Amino acid sequence: MSVRRWTKRVTAIAVAVGTTLALGVVGSSTASATQGFCGISWGSLPKSAPATEVAPLVGVRGGRHACYDRLVLDIRAGGANGYFVRYVDQVRQDGSGHIVPLRGGAKIEIVAIAPSYDDYGNSTFNPANRSELVNVSGWQTFRQVADAGSFEGQTTIGLGVRARLPFRVFVLDSPGGGSRIVVDVAHFW
Repeated sequence: MSVRRWTKRVTAIAVAVGTTLALGVVGSSTASATQGFCGISWGSLPKSAPATEVAPLVGVRGGRHACYDRLVLDIRAGGANGYFVRYVDQVRQDGSGHIVPLRGGAKIEIVAIAPSYDDYGNSTFNPANRSELVNVSGWQTFRQVADAGSFEGQTTIGLGVRARLPFRVFVLDSPGGGSRIVVDVAHFW
């Protein structure tokens, strides 16, 4: 085989391999873009669920995961409390309307259809620091979790996050009764 023919064949093989690799990268980029970071496809539009029963809020806690940060609102024994969760320009205190200052590039308002008091007006949720419900220092997405008050049977929590990122919300049964409203916010799109 002549050098010229050999060079053409090697060039053709190189082009074919390069094209295959490029298509593979484009294909995986397209699949990745469709599925999102860690396969997350939640979006950032408001989420809500109606309350089937109402029981008081008794705690707020958080957790870090590989692909998202998680906020959990613990509800006393009772049914599935409803919620409204959405991005807002400012989170406001229930009743007064005062702005709740939050760190982060975006703010999520979490309204749980769960008062932070019982049927007799006794408080069921007494955090040590209402401006820092969960210590989220050094977390990937969360910047601050703050209490925005409880009024007329609902409690509002302000969640400061790094940026407007996809989130999901769902309710789980708690061991021993009660329920949990879970808010997961992805680390990336």
